[in-house]
Amino acid sequence: MSLRTQLRKILPSISITEQEALDAGDVWLEGSVYQGKPDFGALRAVTEAKLSADEQAFLDGPVKTLMSMIDENQIQNSKHLPDHILDFLKQEKFFSLIIPKQYGGLEFSPYANSTIVGTIATKSSAVAVTVMVPNSLGPGELLLHYGTAEQQAHYLPRLANGRDIPCFALTSPEAGSDAGGIPDQGIVTKGMYEGKEVLGLEVTWDKRYITLAPIATVLGLAFKVFDPDGLLGSKESLGITCALIPKSHPGVELGNRHDPMGIRFYNGTTRGKKVFIPMEFIIGGQKNIGRGWQMLVSCLGAGRGISLPALGVSSSQVALKSASEYAAVREQFGLAIGQFEGIQEKLADIAGKAYLQESMRVLTTEGLGMGLKPSVVTAIAKYHMTELGRDVLDSAMDILAGKAIQNGPQNTLASGYVAQPIAITVEGANILTRNLMIFGQGVMRCHPYLQSMVESIHSESPAADKEFNKILRKTIGYSVGNGFRAFKLGAFPFLASSTSRLPEVAEYEKAAQQLSAKLAVYADFSLLVLGGKLKQAELLSARLGDVMSFVYAAMASIRYYEQKVSESERAQAAPYFHYATRYALAEAEKALHKFLDNFPSAAARRFMRIATVNFTHRMPKISDDMIRELAKAAQLDTAFKQQITHLVKPTQGDGHDINEQAYKAKMACLDSLSKVKKALRRKEIKAGVSFDETLNNAFVASVVNEQEYIKLVDYNRKREKAIRVDEYDFDLNLITDEKTDERLKTAVNQ
Repeated sequence: MSLRTQLRKILPSISITEQEALDAGDVWLEGSVYQGKPDFGALRAVTEAKLSADEQAFLDGPVKTLMSMIDENQIQNSKHLPDHILDFLKQEKFFSLIIPKQYGGLEFSPYANSTIVGTIATKSSAVAVTVMVPNSLGPGELLLHYGTAEQQAHYLPRLANGRDIPCFALTSPEAGSDAGGIPDQGIVTKGMYEGKEVLGLEVTWDKRYITLAPIATVLGLAFKVFDPDGLLGSKESLGITCALIPKSHPGVELGNRHDPMGIRFYNGTTRGKKVFIPMEFIIGGQKNIGRGWQMLVSCLGAGRGISLPALGVSSSQVALKSASEYAAVREQFGLAIGQFEGIQEKLADIAGKAYLQESMRVLTTEGLGMGLKPSVVTAIAKYHMTELGRDVLDSAMDILAGKAIQNGPQNTLASGYVAQPIAITVEGANILTRNLMIFGQGVMRCHPYLQSMVESIHSESPAADKEFNKILRKTIGYSVGNGFRAFKLGAFPFLASSTSRLPEVAEYEKAAQQLSAKLAVYADFSLLVLGGKLKQAELLSARLGDVMSFVYAAMASIRYYEQKVSESERAQAAPYFHYATRYALAEAEKALHKFLDNFPSAAARRFMRIATVNFTHRMPKISDDMIRELAKAAQLDTAFKQQITHLVKPTQGDGHDINEQAYKAKMACLDSLSKVKKALRRKEIKAGVSFDETLNNAFVASVVNEQEYIKLVDYNRKREKAIRVDEYDFDLNLITDEKTDERLKTAVNQ
């Protein structure tokens, strides 16, 4: 019995849905990481993402106007988005960011799409989700790539100008993450449409969690098609199919709403029972029956690589801006809280991860902007960027403490904090994304020979044995090469190469080479020892996926530092860069050790450690000095800090504006504040009961001059407003700033 025949009995065959998922999408930088040789040349050759003149004008115009219109407190205390917001979104084509100009759309780049969604999300998660859904996985995306000319000509202009609002229904009560298991079905039959008997489908469905469903005018629907009467041929089960159905079509039910965490975007259900639709409703026409899963997987990149990561990035930038400004102006025990090391540890982590988030956002959208659809990279972006968003929000909540838990217009964190689980849950729950998708897809897509080998094992071709042996020889050569490279870099790490022109980057590039070389060996041994069982060993495969993910993150950090940071700002960016890159590399190394510690074969475990000389943690560490340095940098008003918080656009009177005014007022009078504090320490002046009184004592004693005194008083008033929280009367009616100021004045006079 040949080896191929033996393996055929052991290895499970690839299902049709698995094969379609594997065939969809491209392999990009993650392929080189998996194969042990991160391609920094390809990384540096990536076309740089920049906003076009039209995209910048849209941000400076409609987006800026929208931000001034949004009252998030009002939205969250209402049942739904205000009509004037929805009308503005339609009027200014917010639902047509991806639709080509020939159909009346804006045709913006993935980078611009991400920037717009991320900017809106800093102010309102509900409005951001409403904008992002029509521009990610949905009818617009599917029509662009797979629709007939007639469907595109009819629907795309209507989607572009807001006459039609789309939704897409995939998830059902019986099939969430296992979308391939949807029970919804369409039976091929004949029926009446527009007064004629035509061939079509009798469709029954029950869907939930469908964003925009309650207000949608056109429904995208995924279901399985069956042909029991053989009207289309001899095959009965034809596979998942996507159709586009007007809401007005008889039998379509769209309406009941869910309440996702109290975030007031439209989300709900759609149902239908034995609804007859003609073949022309199928996206792409009758020829696309059964191609739905391939279509969906190919188009998932927009949601996974653009929209959801944008929500994670917006959380990080809001957290960094809010926490750093609050830490600078909030004082306890006579010191700004940003000077306490406990706060500094949290603040540095926020700053480093915010930098890493922006780096990953830029690189991922650059790849998508090149026309690629890298399914593994977009899964990495979706999982890790939404999880990082959760991490930094937790830290920011700790820093802002009581201010962070009081709802109201001045709370800059609450909306994002409550909404963050939504980004983590949709487009496939994060547990699934990490434990099954990243490495599960990566091992088949990124290994140079594995997919071909599996196909040859299950092939019925007479030449299959010969083809299998040929692929096997190549696979063995590939694995041996991986082993030699990993041993060389493990034993002699200085032999790792770097092509960066910046010396501070070289050590990180070499570290990424070492980690990637070990990953390639461990992946090979996992396949050799566990074979098909690796698919069920989710804890092990998730850790190998983490290595891929964090090496990709480190590459993104390096690219951003080299490409997006100007020479004049490199010193400002360095603390962020070092923290972020070391964090990513350390997490990758931690995942490697956890993988080895838990590998089920002791013999293989020992061999892998020896073969890769992997006995201890070698990656550059994040020191306490680095934490202090980054925390200090994060509290400075530098051009680079503005660059990595650029999505946050304060509008007059909102929480961000109040915080920023106090922060900038302090930055403008640091020297004067220093004079006052020195005078207090020398006992040249007496501390007052209030800071206002202390400032008055300093002015009377000529510690500060009149101009300095005016600036200090201005800062103190803005500081008091920034540390204040919203308050309500007994019936929860918001007390305005004017009323609060009046009460404070009355109290002082009394």
